[in-house]
Amino acid sequence: MSSHPSSPTVPGADSADSLPLPRARTLFARALRLRCPVCGGGPIRLGWVSLVPSCPVCGLHLDRGEPGYWIGSWTINLFVTEGVFAAVFAGALLLAWPALSWTALAVLCIALAILTPVLVFPYTKLLFLALDLAFRPPEPRDLESPPERGLVAKRR
Repeated sequence: MSSHPSSPTVPGADSADSLPLPRARTLFARALRLRCPVCGGGPIRLGWVSLVPSCPVCGLHLDRGEPGYWIGSWTINLFVTEGVFAAVFAGALLLAWPALSWTALAVLCIALAILTPVLVFPYTKLLFLALDLAFRPPEPRDLESPPERGLVAKRR
């Protein structure tokens, strides 16, 4: 018998549709590895800024089917970018004061403001998904496979 408490599953789902939900720490660790936060499966990225619609291993819909869902990831991206900008700006002031080159600091901060959001974007998308899953476990509709176009039989 395991000493760990049983993992929560999708509420209202039968045993075939249940999806064990790991602890929040595991969700975030998997997201930082750019894997599915629920099962750790992958690959789930199509490119640097796009994800597959559903995890190929567990079938979890990665957009959770809500309009404007990814605004949360953009918010996390903004917070990370502002944090990096503030840390570099404050660090430069503390380390180089009073002989600070304002031009060099401005160029550095502008470069950071442009590059940081691009570099952290895939991570913030999956971190937001992990955060959302930690507070709102998957529902059965998050696991339903949408019908593929062309496979739906025409009614006579």
